[in-house]
This record gives sequence, structure tokens and C-alpha cells, in this order.
Amino acid sequence: MLDKIRNFCIIAHIDHGKSTLADRMLELTWTIRKSNKNQVLDRMDIEQERWITIKLTPARMQRKWYELNLIDTPGHVDFQYEVSRSLAAVEWAILLIDASQWIQAQTLSVLYQAIDQNLTIIPVLNKIDLPAANPERVANEIENIIWIDKSEILLVSWKTGEWVEQVLDTIIERIPQPK
Repeated sequence: MLDKIRNFCIIAHIDHGKSTLADRMLELTWTIRKSNKNQVLDRMDIEQERWITIKLTPARMQRKWYELNLIDTPGHVDFQYEVSRSLAAVEWAILLIDASQWIQAQTLSVLYQAIDQNLTIIPVLNKIDLPAANPERVANEIENIIWIDKSEILLVSWKTGEWVEQVLDTIIERIPQPK
């Protein structure tokens, strides 16, 4: 049964779309209904008020007979302990980067921790629908900094939901089962 389980977290800087991605995944897998409320995994008042994730939150989804276990992690360096707990509980991570910005130093710090723990990394460029988005430049940066081939980078818009299903299918197809 372990071959049908995928455990993952999302690594991203603040405001790169981590919680919105989690919402779209939960909606596409019918774990929750589509609603006007954003960031459903951010339950604390301060998280909702400031639109940040402070405490890790797990969520379980089903897709194509697979169990997908997501941990929504904080994106701010002040919550490093929560991030390290998330990394210790998974086999791989989505590296989510805003296509209109460079890779942020805090994101690299967490990414290198994930690499040190031998986690499989799936790079995803978010916000490709923004006028300021430059996916090619950011993809080149990812390739140069973390040596992941540009062809493996997924392009999505969590806001519109464009290509989110491709990410869910990539999780199932490319990610190894838990050890």
C-alpha cells in the first residue's frame, strides 16, 4: 500500500502562492469545495489577518487512487523550526517560485536543507499570468543555482488554476514512494 502514498511539502518565500497552491490542490482533489475563502489551511487568526503561514498544517487528498499527504509550511525564516519539522516528515518538496521575482535567499536556505535531507525537488514557477512574469529568466536562474534542468520546471498559475492538475499528476508519476 505504500506505493500509493506520496508525502510532500511546499517550499516557497512569503507571498509566492504557497497557501493558494494548497487551496487549488484541495479543490481539484475534491477534498474541499471551491469557496471564496482563501488559505483554508491557515486557521489561526493572525495567519488569516496577515495572510502568512505560521504553523505547519497537514492535509490529506486522494487522486487517481493515490493518497497525497501535503504539509503547508511557513515561508518566513522566523518560523524555521516549523519548516524543519515539515522537511523531516516528507520524501519530496515542491519548490514554488514567483515567476515575476528572483529566487529569494530564505527560499534557498530552506531548499538547501531539503537537498541535505535527500528530498526530491519538483520546481514550479507560479504567477505566470502576471504581466511582470519572466518565466524564462527565472527558469535559467533555477537551472544555474540548483542544477535542475529547465525542462523539468512546471509553469502554473495557482490563482487561475492553470496547469495545477499537471502538478498533481507529476506528484503521482515522478515521486518515489515513502521509505
